[in-house]
Amino acid sequence: MKKITFIVEKDENGFSASAEYFKKYSIVTIADDLPELKANILDAVNLQAAHNGKPVFTDNDIVLKYDMPSFFNFYDVINSKALAKRAGMSQSLLSQYTNGIKPVSEKQVQKVFNAIKQLGKELYELDYSFSTK
Repeated sequence: MKKITFIVEKDENGFSASAEYFKKYSIVTIADDLPELKANILDAVNLQAAHNGKPVFTDNDIVLKYDMPSFFNFYDVINSKALAKRAGMSQSLLSQYTNGIKPVSEKQVQKVFNAIKQLGKELYELDYSFSTK
């Protein structure tokens, strides 16, 4: 079965995802969080598939690709200079990706999001007691 790729965006209203379904139909959905978005995507895809007599899709048939400019626009608290260093790329290159000037490859997306996840993990594991000295 052919996989369907959804482009995921984040803004102040939540998450949205859109995809072309076999170049004939557009499928669009929204949600407050990612788990709800994934469930909505599967529901929408399978409604369309049932309508067209196609087999049922599963999580494995859906590919999510995040829109980097909308992600960094929403999470503007992330310092791109520090993140670029953490991801092992130049700040200029990351800036071009986050501003939609240059298309980003899957490999580069993985580098950026691995750095974000690593930072998130480190922050999550911080002890709440800070020295006041």
